[in-house]
Amino acid sequence: MKNYIEDTYKQVRLQEGQRVIEQFLLACYFHPGLPTKELARKVLLPVPVATAIKKELIKAGAIQQGSGVRCTAEGEAFIEQKLGYGGLDRELYEKLMGDDEAWKTELADLQKEMETIFAGRPQVDVQIDQSKCTVETSLRRAILCLRHQSLVGKKILCVGDDDLVSISLGLLLKRLFPWNQQRPEQIDVVDIDARFLQYITDISKQKELTVACHQADLRQPLPKKLQGGYDCFFTDPPYTLQGMALFLSRGISGLQKQKGLPIFLSFAHKSPDFTLNMQREFVLAGLTVREVLQHFNEYEGAQMIGNKGQMIVLTTTELTAPTIKHPFLESLYTGEETPSKREYQCKRCKRSIQVGAQAKIVTIEQLKKRGCPRCKHQSFELLSRRRAQD
Repeated sequence: MKNYIEDTYKQVRLQEGQRVIEQFLLACYFHPGLPTKELARKVLLPVPVATAIKKELIKAGAIQQGSGVRCTAEGEAFIEQKLGYGGLDRELYEKLMGDDEAWKTELADLQKEMETIFAGRPQVDVQIDQSKCTVETSLRRAILCLRHQSLVGKKILCVGDDDLVSISLGLLLKRLFPWNQQRPEQIDVVDIDARFLQYITDISKQKELTVACHQADLRQPLPKKLQGGYDCFFTDPPYTLQGMALFLSRGISGLQKQKGLPIFLSFAHKSPDFTLNMQREFVLAGLTVREVLQHFNEYEGAQMIGNKGQMIVLTTTELTAPTIKHPFLESLYTGEETPSKREYQCKRCKRSIQVGAQAKIVTIEQLKKRGCPRCKHQSFELLSRRRAQD
């Protein structure tokens, strides 16, 4: 079968990259009969560029003009077989693509299923900046991927996944393709935490999802088998500048060398000065900011970031490259950068316990698991928090 996208890109060398040709073709498939101006608006292209793409796709036999622009039978076959849209629940797809809130009713049963899965996930390890996002957040990330046309038929990498985005992606695909379970998508997870990797693997087998897990310390370069093949990646890195730069670099090394690929970066809301430094890192990595969705992410018990975080959608360019290519030996996590010590009080016997990197008990989770040294009670109140050097 012809690859209409690659063939057209060879003829029309677009600054936007070949991905926009795929988006144009999909617009013709899902909205047959649109005039060229409306198609240009849908794919965010100038009309002359959209016209040039249209002419090449007509010449190749993928689309035809007549009462608007629409796909030929050959073009439809290419989209369904090569791009992976065959067997799609089109009604559900169009609802999710057209309405930001449609998923709350259309995927209510899926949200319930995810709540059961989330209830069993491992306890977070705050030493490596893990925090639990809500079920709604994980599902919204999967739908965002769909709306950026980066889910169906794609290879997706999760650079760290204590939020179980991989499971949300896999379950969403099963809902979108109820009659076609032999799917071409590939979802890979790379993480240092063996507990989460095992949990994701177990859920994936139970639910028959195409999710594969790989254990790796991201301080080291991405394993070679994960390099250079993905269409997009998700990451929710440590909320330090160096943590963000490292996780972005590892994710970029996993992407195909292609313009216009999306990166879904979840990060805390930061000060203007910190945000400026973040944007400098994006420029150094050859990335552009496509959109910033404020308060997109919600976390359970993450008081330090106000329980909310932003979603930054980045896009690759001709200059995109990892800024960190070698092993990373500097401080990475928040606790390494600004170690703190905290004093908790047992709610039963009122005993005070020190918690922190330099104490016998490092995290509140460890304290709850062990219980009060005096009475073994497992409920505590935070009395004070200060930097370790104070």
